[in-house]
Amino acid sequence: MVVLVCAAVGVMVIRPGLGAQEAASTAQRYGFTASSLNRSPRDTRSERAVAPGLHDIRGWISSVGAAVALADVRGLGRSADFCLVDPRDDAVTVAPVPDAGGERYPPVVLRADGVRFDATMAPMGCVPADLDEDGDVDFIVHYWGRSPLLFVNTAGVGTPRQNGFRASELIEPMQVWNSGTLNVGDIDGDGHLDVLVGNYFPDGARVLDPSAGDETRMQMQDSMSLGRNGGTNRILLTRPTGTPDALPSMVDASVALSRAAAGSWTLATGLQDLTGDGLPEIYQANDFGPDQLMVNRSTPGSVRLEEVTGARDMVTPKSEVLGHDSFKGMGVTFTYPTGTGLPTMVVSNITTPFGLHESNFAFVPDGTPADLLDGRVPFRDRSEELGLARAGWCWDVKAADFDNDGVDELMQANGFLKGEVNRWPLLQELAMGNDELLHHPAWWPNFGPGDDLSGKEPNRFWVRAADGRYHDLAEQAGISFPDNTRGIAVGDVNGDNRVDVLVANQWEDSVLLRNDRAGGPAADLRLVRPGAAGGKDTPAIGAEVEVRLDGRPQKGQLYPANGHTGVSAHELHFALPGGGSAAATVTWRDGSGQHRADLRIRPGHQTVQLRPDGTAVVR
Repeated sequence: MVVLVCAAVGVMVIRPGLGAQEAASTAQRYGFTASSLNRSPRDTRSERAVAPGLHDIRGWISSVGAAVALADVRGLGRSADFCLVDPRDDAVTVAPVPDAGGERYPPVVLRADGVRFDATMAPMGCVPADLDEDGDVDFIVHYWGRSPLLFVNTAGVGTPRQNGFRASELIEPMQVWNSGTLNVGDIDGDGHLDVLVGNYFPDGARVLDPSAGDETRMQMQDSMSLGRNGGTNRILLTRPTGTPDALPSMVDASVALSRAAAGSWTLATGLQDLTGDGLPEIYQANDFGPDQLMVNRSTPGSVRLEEVTGARDMVTPKSEVLGHDSFKGMGVTFTYPTGTGLPTMVVSNITTPFGLHESNFAFVPDGTPADLLDGRVPFRDRSEELGLARAGWCWDVKAADFDNDGVDELMQANGFLKGEVNRWPLLQELAMGNDELLHHPAWWPNFGPGDDLSGKEPNRFWVRAADGRYHDLAEQAGISFPDNTRGIAVGDVNGDNRVDVLVANQWEDSVLLRNDRAGGPAADLRLVRPGAAGGKDTPAIGAEVEVRLDGRPQKGQLYPANGHTGVSAHELHFALPGGGSAAATVTWRDGSGQHRADLRIRPGHQTVQLRPDGTAVVR
């Protein structure tokens, strides 16, 4: 009887899968050609110099830093340039996407000239953001070891050059932060971009300083499931001066975050308007502790956020309840499977079999926006029944329609520490240890050169099949590589109306996955509004488009920096089966309030200009 019971339970936990023939047939809709974005630099390395107290866990400390962002620096009308952070030499490089068209140019390195910078500071991400609203692309680079820098584009729209970016402090005076992720959006509803910084190690901790033998601020997480002693997360409100290339005024509104949200070990954030008022709610994905969903009740100049948490029932484990989970949140994306209403929120966690077998989340809506305004959470985790629960040691995750059928697929980054010696038994011992010891690095097991923790797990390519479940078809689509990926950026880089992918890998070459499988017609919409500096077009971050198409309604919001360290194109992509035009509604918010306009979109790349009088013009 014991054997029968064990066998029955084993059968119950087997994940349903597609048959070989069905998998091959479904995968025919997808195909990618891989090419390198960079090469191993001359002075390449595979680990970081760290503070003496962290030397024995330097492999763990050295596990992040790869990042990639798409941008339209040259003014081609599509995001055909990229900004890449390569931890092998800590270079932050702006370059043209290979074979994406337009004038070629040599890579431009964003150097921190003229500001305080040394070897104890390392870039962790690069986010395109036109903070001065003069119509060209600036870049925010965030670091471990210092507060972020804004690289102001002084050359304007066109082919970038080496001396065309000016490094400027985002905040004065510079502070020692250890920022793992950064997002931009209009949080207070005044019509201007704000900056959301997710910090990781405690403020002031000299993590990457090998001479910091006297460092007392450095701590690891104080709990495996309720870590709240991380660096302070920040909300920075900006207001442009109206002068091109001038730094905007900056106000720190971080007091709007609760003590728990501010002190979490944050690795990803997601902005999305879930209540329909044009203000983005904030999803904060945290390592070693519960995530937060914050309802935005802000007014211009005053940020007000209210955390909401899910309710547990008799059949739902606490760790699957939003706001009560104990998992390791490392990525978040939003997708609208039905094309209307609330999105499904997909969150990456650690899900390694025989390791830390937690669960990714797929928070599916089961209520209305009014529930959120009343303090209730209208979402339930359905990751297991959707096939998304188990994937590996997961990081960034992005939703995009890769075959132009009107339904998003999901691409998920995977892998942690690549080596030859399996160190999962040691990590499991740490996970079962006493939390009172956890925040002391000396009590951690050694993680150094040659050690492996989920180091050869391929990225996942989730496709929703006829059974309603998602299935990983990365191998069949030809993109199942054993890379350690951190950031993913998606967008149509070459103008063929097919979504391509840029993948930022840790300690390895990063990769372009060019989508070369024929799909149906689609529209790529570049949404812009007049900026503060001369009224030049600037991306309308936060704008929402709903496409009204019989049998295939679609919806999207423009928040390119959602996730860990991958920033997608500043365009929205919609399938147009049949190739004709389609009715759509665009909603956006500026300094005068919220606007709504109807328009028609057609296949191809178009710019939608959102005007202060509430009209929208397609050109």
